[in-house]
Amino acid sequence: MASAAARFFSANRALHGASRAIRASPPTAAFCHASAKISVGLPIPVPLDLNFAVKLRKYVGVVSKPVRTPGAAYATAATEKSIYDFTVKDIDGKDVSLSKFKGKVLLFVNVASQCGLTSSNYTELSHIYDKYKTQGFEILAFPCNQFGGQEPGSNSEIKEFACTRFKAEYPIFDKIDVNGPNTAPLYQFLKSSAGGFLGGLIKWNFEKFLVDKNGKVMERYMPTTSPFQIEKDIQKLLAV
Repeated sequence: MASAAARFFSANRALHGASRAIRASPPTAAFCHASAKISVGLPIPVPLDLNFAVKLRKYVGVVSKPVRTPGAAYATAATEKSIYDFTVKDIDGKDVSLSKFKGKVLLFVNVASQCGLTSSNYTELSHIYDKYKTQGFEILAFPCNQFGGQEPGSNSEIKEFACTRFKAEYPIFDKIDVNGPNTAPLYQFLKSSAGGFLGGLIKWNFEKFLVDKNGKVMERYMPTTSPFQIEKDIQKLLAV
């Protein structure tokens, strides 16, 4: 075993040199501390040596994937499915194929009725929808009770709240999970298409995904990003 290892490193001097150099270097202070409130509300530290890939390229010439900035949204290829392949249940329990929305710009939002972000988001979503619904824009709202238990009501209660209090005219769907073992398949796809922080976990109520007319996930927005802040992105996709 020892002689085999020796022959390997002898034949791979560049790799051996890289290994020694990296071990000899002191640990860097560049760490990624990812902290997000998931359904149990616990901070999760994730240490990463951000200089490792740079060192490896320097000594071996290996081209590795670039390190991504924590908290930023990135669109990645997810070619195994399309948005239009999914069928979901609406707030009344009826099956809805997302293929009916082909050719439209879509905004997916996980909503809640008792969140500090509820009033502003529902108000702005209704405004944005009224402004662009005749231009090929659709909002798809998915109630979720995983964040602070802030969507505890039944589907009929959620529907009455959204449609009566905030005049929501866009489609509202069945209550779902967006994280964890029971994550709805649609949200598994959305998160895999625009990964982001902590491997794609939804952070809180009112996180948003913007999808173009071809069903491609183009942008992902943090819960604190208001609908008014993404209006320009919606306009650009509608103009294409």
